[in-house]
Amino acid sequence: MIQLQEKNTCPDKISIAPMLDWTDRHFRYFLRLICRKPMFYTEMIACPALILGDRHKLLDYHPTENPLILQVGGSDPKMMALCAQMAEEYGYQGININAGCPSSRVQAGRFGAILMKTPEVVADCVAEMQARVRIPVTVKTRISMSDVGGDGFEHLFHFTELVVQAGCHHLIVHARQAKLNLSPKDNRQRLPLNYDVVYRLKKSFPDVFITINGNILSLDAAEDHLSHVDGAMIGRWAYGNPYALADVDRRFFGDNHPILSRKQILEAFLPYLEQNADYMSIIGTHLLGLFHGQPNAKAYKQVITSRDLSVIRQFIKDLNDD
Repeated sequence: MIQLQEKNTCPDKISIAPMLDWTDRHFRYFLRLICRKPMFYTEMIACPALILGDRHKLLDYHPTENPLILQVGGSDPKMMALCAQMAEEYGYQGININAGCPSSRVQAGRFGAILMKTPEVVADCVAEMQARVRIPVTVKTRISMSDVGGDGFEHLFHFTELVVQAGCHHLIVHARQAKLNLSPKDNRQRLPLNYDVVYRLKKSFPDVFITINGNILSLDAAEDHLSHVDGAMIGRWAYGNPYALADVDRRFFGDNHPILSRKQILEAFLPYLEQNADYMSIIGTHLLGLFHGQPNAKAYKQVITSRDLSVIRQFIKDLNDD
């Protein structure tokens, strides 16, 4: 169980959030060249897609991506249990239930933030899934719906109580309320963060591993949160500025392996890029933030968006080693 792991070795201490269209297998492979220790999450995959679709295409990943958790969306306990079995068979370190995304796309499938209205359903899914597998079943949610009044703590407490009783020992809380029929972007812009609610939740459930998520934009901020909760989940900042995570292994996990320079990262990634040249447009987008804040960032982006391997090779060759 996650709550029994030593805190300085637990990969969930720092994690990278599941982000639709961003945290695919290509980005995860790339990011592993920068940081080895944090827990990674897949993009959210709809439960019916796993059961009815090409599960190997959806679930396959490179071993380098580990430790890795599969995030799924669904609300039928039996179907979710089947997805949990698939996750275990494919070697994922856990399976996570999406009960926080406010997108209209997930509402139509009866998962995401709308599940906060029916915490009993989430608890039933947890119980059915955990009975079927040995890997941890975790939940990612938000504080509450925005229409409940107050700061939402009572609703979050009730939600947590039910899923913990069902067998969930790790809860990830995006420290905002959610408003349906607004895009995730509009939810971020219109609804305020309330970290204190998540801190209070940890005090109420000291034996549950609580991870906080929402606008964590530096390693210093992550460290500050860890004085209140067990884990910090980093999202859009990790995607837009991935090299900022280069020191995360040493700082949070005591792993002092040599840190690769940006040039070394590109050199190490080049064979993967060559093997997956058909996906250059997708992979290239994931690489754009590597030189964030550097003097040659604009030139680098032009090279990557050229989608020309020979141009990319020459750029790498011409780079300084620092």
